[in-house]
Amino acid sequence: MGKTTGEHRLAHLSLGSNLSERERHIKEALRQLERLGCVGTVSSLYETEPVEYIQQPWFLNCAAELETGLEPLDLLAGILEIEKSQGRMRSDSPPKGPRTIDIDILLLADTILKSPDLTIPHPAMQYRRFVLEPLAEIAPDVRHPLLQLTVREMLEALAPGPSVRRYGSQEL
Repeated sequence: MGKTTGEHRLAHLSLGSNLSERERHIKEALRQLERLGCVGTVSSLYETEPVEYIQQPWFLNCAAELETGLEPLDLLAGILEIEKSQGRMRSDSPPKGPRTIDIDILLLADTILKSPDLTIPHPAMQYRRFVLEPLAEIAPDVRHPLLQLTVREMLEALAPGPSVRRYGSQEL
C-alpha cells in the first residue's frame, strides 16, 4: 500500500462503468477498494446519460464512502491500480469516453489539494448530476470545502441536464 497519514479521513468517491458487465465492474471495484481502507455507505446504482462524449453506452454510477489513512496521491495510485486491474488504461482512452471502470476522488474530508496529478475537491463535481445524485443519497449534508455548499445545495442548484435515474432496487 502507500504512505499513510497516521489519521483516517473519509473520502467520497464516484464510480462509473459503461462497458460490458457494468454492475460487475462496479462491485469488483468496491471489493478492491477495501485494500485502500474501509468501504462505508454505498449509494444505489444510477443509470446515467453520457456527458460531452455522447456517442457511447449509458453509464451505471454510484457514490461510496471510503475511510482511509492513505495520503491523497497514494490513494489515487491505488485507485488507478484498481482501474488497471479491470482493463482501464486512462492514457489509451479518449477523455470522457467509454470505460470498464472509472473511480474519482470527489472529496477527502476537508482536504484542498491542487497538483498536476490530482485536484481535491474534484473540480467539476458541482456541475455533474451523475455525481451529485448518488452522492446526495449517502452524504447530503457534506460540505464542499471551497464552495461552502452542501451536496444537497449543489444538486438543487443544478440546471436540468442529462438524464440520471435510479437503476433497479438491489443493493451493492
